[in-house]
Amino acid sequence: MCGRGIDQVLAHPCGPEIYEYHMRSAEGYVLLAEQANGPIPRCNRPSYVWGAALDQLERMQPDARIVNLETAVTRSNDPANKGINYRISPENAQCLAAANISCCVLANNHVLDWGRAGLLETLTALQKLNIKTTGAGRDDREACAPAMLNLADARLLIFAFGSTSSGIPLEWAATPDAPGVNLLPDLGEASALRVANQIMALRRPGDLIAVSIHWGSNWGYHVPDEQKTFARALIDKAGVSIVHGHSSHHPRAIEIYRDRLILYGCGDFLNDYEGIRGYERYRDDLALMYFADLDPTTGILHALKPIPLRIKNFRLSIPSWQDVEWIQRTLDEQCQQFGTRIMFDSERQLVVLPAT
Repeated sequence: MCGRGIDQVLAHPCGPEIYEYHMRSAEGYVLLAEQANGPIPRCNRPSYVWGAALDQLERMQPDARIVNLETAVTRSNDPANKGINYRISPENAQCLAAANISCCVLANNHVLDWGRAGLLETLTALQKLNIKTTGAGRDDREACAPAMLNLADARLLIFAFGSTSSGIPLEWAATPDAPGVNLLPDLGEASALRVANQIMALRRPGDLIAVSIHWGSNWGYHVPDEQKTFARALIDKAGVSIVHGHSSHHPRAIEIYRDRLILYGCGDFLNDYEGIRGYERYRDDLALMYFADLDPTTGILHALKPIPLRIKNFRLSIPSWQDVEWIQRTLDEQCQQFGTRIMFDSERQLVVLPAT
């Protein structure tokens, strides 16, 4: 969520005008954050927002870097009538290139915050940055097409879908004649079968498959039964390796099902929520990087390494040991319903242990 307030502290911000009930300027979110955590420099370089995450990426050297980009990349000033509208300027979107992001998933409830023209500008801006996209497009065919990444040992296909349960308006669905989101009508059995059939029609032997889904509520730890059933069906019917779920502003439970990874809610990796009150108990300032090690021939999960960071001054920093302990306890409690454990290893790093 690198738009709105975060856009304002980078070198080339959009105009600060927003049209929220309680806030009329994106600069107001910067001021809230400064009241909470001290001054934030302005006119920052694109790499500013990533902070300590860049060191982790350099250390881990992942083959692919995939994010749900929950903002429009546009200077459009034609907001959708939905209350909250995120945007980052095309110039400030260089922050994505600064972290060598491979693919931006766009099937979410903010990518059309500045209308269809804003979505078209988003697609153009990311294309200029050589960043793959999936989940939204200039028409329904483009919106439902997977992103393809050629890795060292395999081809990775990333399919992306939005669910109305996350607040995506029905009218945002892409059509043959209009740009929009790859929107699921529901999370029922028939929808899961359609998605599985789409995957099977496009995959080749040896492909790795990730399915990214924007679903569910922003707050709380409850995982609806329909999400569990849908995610497991994709693994059962299409051999999906990773179900990448997002919408919650804080991490939710992790399941390892048939040696495949289900992230029910990744939480925000970046946001401009510092100083906003009401949901402090969920610690949405604590973020996780998810490094998944897959077998390139079978697609099964060898290991998952979650690395905690903290959002402070609109950038990622090293959290305190107390914060790391908090996220371990909280996630471990939530994961136990799936038989998964989040524990510390001998080097006091977080590890995910599957059901035995």
